[in-house]
Amino acid sequence: MEDKVTGERVLGLDYGSHRIGVAVSDPLGLTVQPLPPIRREGDKKDIAVLARLASEKGVTSVVLGLPLLLNGDEGPAAVRARTFGERLRAETSLPVTMWDERLTSVQSERHLIASGVRREARKGIRDSLSAMFLLQSAL
Repeated sequence: MEDKVTGERVLGLDYGSHRIGVAVSDPLGLTVQPLPPIRREGDKKDIAVLARLASEKGVTSVVLGLPLLLNGDEGPAAVRARTFGERLRAETSLPVTMWDERLTSVQSERHLIASGVRREARKGIRDSLSAMFLLQSAL
């Protein structure tokens, strides 16, 4: 993992098997806004969607969640995230920083429950909220 991400607009991604949670920073890196998650359709299509989104938002770098195990080791999900990050970097030329995302999903779920969001609505929001918490910690 690299040190803190600073500078221009940054895209935060929570890479999952069914959806990719998405968040974007403001140009100063002070605030982060969740965006609608991307429904996974395969790496090639997903990267094309993310490249278009990065271009529209003026993104200059990406922070991609690294789902480490609680003991800090990398499991199969972390390997998949790293592979996706390498493809994303190669196909978009954007720098990609891997960032420890442990417990961001738990943090998101607790936040949504505390906010009174119904169980059915939480699934679609949780991924991008996780990306938001991940990006906030990286900034």
